Amino acid sequence: MRTYKLGEADRIVVFLTRDRGKKRGVAKGARRPRSRFTGALEPLTEARIAYFEKERRELVGLNYAEPVRSPLTLAASDALGYVGYFAELLDEWAQEADADERLYRLGAAMLEALGAGAPVEPLARYFEYWLLRLQGVYPESRGALSDGALSFLAASRALSPSRVGELPSARHVLRELEGVHRTLITMHLEKSLKSDRVIRDLRRQS
Repeated sequence: MRTYKLGEADRIVVFLTRDRGKKRGVAKGARRPRSRFTGALEPLTEARIAYFEKERRELVGLNYAEPVRSPLTLAASDALGYVGYFAELLDEWAQEADADERLYRLGAAMLEALGAGAPVEPLARYFEYWLLRLQGVYPESRGALSDGALSFLAASRALSPSRVGELPSARHVLRELEGVHRTLITMHLEKSLKSDRVIRDLRRQS
């Protein structure tokens, strides 16, 4: 989901597993030009990873990582700005060493949708809705939403992310849902996301 620099050549890697939740580990030599981790540690990349754990240590050791699917090769260029946003949201909601297969499957489905060329703004609203819903923080009362927004959410419950192009997604509806979702996310995380600010900056420049 994300990485941090460590020392001169290593990286700390935050990754999500299907059966053991979120993990943090050290990828030694990952910043070297000929690293064995090349291409496997980018945000939202699906990878096969081998790692080892030691008692009383928070960080695992990564032995091996092979990319399976990467948004950098699958997604259209205008969607790449959202890759970090999706990865940051997954990271913020995933719990350390607490498996949540629904969250893992949602992340994998987003990667598949990006590869299928799904329109990225409806995809972002779909992802936010399902993430908030899975975590039990989407309000039951939606009386303040427009009919268009309610139609989008109702259709989202019946379609896979790869089919978001079929959703009723007028621009003003997407902007309405973006504002509602941003408020909910900020309230529950008690902070704003860095990647959200990046997306808004990119939008102003386009």
